[in-house]
Amino acid sequence: MRIAAIAVTIPKLTHYTIPSSTIINPLKLNENSEFSWTPLKHDSVLTHSNSGKLAKHWMEYQGINNWEGLLDPLDDILRSEILKYGRFVEAAYQSFDFDPSSPTYATSKFHKNSILTRSCIGETGYKPTKHLRATCGIQLPGWVDRGPSWVSTRSSWIGYVAVCQDKEEIARLGRRDVVIAFRGTATCLEWLENLRATLTCLPDDVVNVVGPENGGAMVESGFLSLYTSGSDTCPSLQHMVREEIGTVLQTYGDEPLSFTITGHSLGAALATLAAYDINSTFSDAPMVTVISFGGPRVGNQNFRCQLEKSGTKILRIVNSDDLITKVPGFVIDNDDTEMTSNQALNVVGLPRWVRKRVEDAPLVYADVGQELRLSSKECPYLCKEGVVSCHELSTYLHLVNGFVSSNCPFRATAMRVLYKHHRQKLGSY
Repeated sequence: MRIAAIAVTIPKLTHYTIPSSTIINPLKLNENSEFSWTPLKHDSVLTHSNSGKLAKHWMEYQGINNWEGLLDPLDDILRSEILKYGRFVEAAYQSFDFDPSSPTYATSKFHKNSILTRSCIGETGYKPTKHLRATCGIQLPGWVDRGPSWVSTRSSWIGYVAVCQDKEEIARLGRRDVVIAFRGTATCLEWLENLRATLTCLPDDVVNVVGPENGGAMVESGFLSLYTSGSDTCPSLQHMVREEIGTVLQTYGDEPLSFTITGHSLGAALATLAAYDINSTFSDAPMVTVISFGGPRVGNQNFRCQLEKSGTKILRIVNSDDLITKVPGFVIDNDDTEMTSNQALNVVGLPRWVRKRVEDAPLVYADVGQELRLSSKECPYLCKEGVVSCHELSTYLHLVNGFVSSNCPFRATAMRVLYKHHRQKLGSY
């Protein structure tokens, strides 16, 4: 068993670039139009010619076989679907009010019914059905309330639920799809929750259906707090997700249905918890899939095993140059077997005093699901960018749009390789 540790300093409190037309705020990064991505539209020649394939094999594209044979090289239909779900996350960012001076700070700028249209992400065929909010569970000292209100904002708009209603899109997909989209970190208290990196046991109400013995499944304290905390005026994110999923199942449960939960950064972690919670709560839940972008680690090895037992399918889109995907805590590289509470960690290669601290501290994580690994360094447009840009959602969508395979990481590289090969072939005549 191998263990490694990563420690990083986050240079800026941001996860996403807001369009330059909006008001500048301290969480904003500079936008560079050179890195814009071009999604594969549903009405393109590629997607149209393969629409029947998606409808027929939609469960494979949702991960029923862990995306075997679809990731390397990246299947074009899967690429288009990943980009589509990335657009739903983009809409969550576009809808959020980042301006601390605004009276509607930390809420959605748009009405529920207009989230997707006013976010300018194009026609989707989906209709938003519910706003989602997350509440910080950290107890703050009283003097914090005397500061600016944005510092102590406890509950904030985090995403939405949308149900596919367009008949043509349902036919293209082969089922009715339900999307839950989460944005990344935006408020001060969300950042504080992110820093609570120690692992904590899942509460009983999250594991009561998967099995009475959760095998020591643990998740990051801050992520769990944001998912399960509520207040007198705002129910927990967990409660809102369960309530809406129950309504969806009651309305559409007699037809082919899928739940796709997507998010970026903190949103990726919440997507993982929500997917596990849905499968644990609803015995009649259809296929639940997570498409995550730039997500941090969420839980320990036993949590990963519980995810797999619950049938949750997770596709993690990872930029190997993104530091956020390497935190929090330590990671173990071993098989998928569960660890008992009295099983010692084999941390070969670390100094004895470090090994002792690792064994005592609840900081040993495990990566979950299937990974699609990309790299900014392989992209001719992004290779010279800094650490922060490697984590932006726009960077992830650009990399997905250009990725070909591990042997030919980017489309521009592929064209150069083919051109060089063509010249060599001509020279051999």
